[in-house]
Amino acid sequence: MLRFDGRELLEPSQVFTAFNAAMSFPDYFGRNWDALADCLHDWHAHGLDSKDVAIIIDHADDLADRPFLGTFVAVLCQAAWRANLRLDSDGIPDDYNQPFTMHAVFLLDTRSPADLPGTVGGARDIEMRMRDRRLLVSLDETEWPTSIRTGR
Repeated sequence: MLRFDGRELLEPSQVFTAFNAAMSFPDYFGRNWDALADCLHDWHAHGLDSKDVAIIIDHADDLADRPFLGTFVAVLCQAAWRANLRLDSDGIPDDYNQPFTMHAVFLLDTRSPADLPGTVGGARDIEMRMRDRRLLVSLDETEWPTSIRTGR
């Protein structure tokens, strides 16, 4: 499990710095959203018992009004989908590495998850649904190629 404090992720540069430090990204990490997605699903964290990971963002309330939140959530969804299916960056099955489980959870202190769809929904390629007072976000299957959706 990797934990981050949402109060320290208020700008994209802070997100890139925090994930880079926690997951030991390679020197070529580009400090942008595409590079974050690539490095997350390529798994560079060291010192954990398993490649399976839950990314926990504590105190995520402050992120709710940030214009980049939708992009951040979409990047986490993309990285998780590729890690879970073990696809390369082109959506082709990776025969050399095993899939691993990746989930991201944003823990809110005072806000309701029902307050977030407007902000998160600004990102394309994601779908949202409420279930059991939780906002579930995943990649929109209609926007992703068949190879990414099915792993074939």
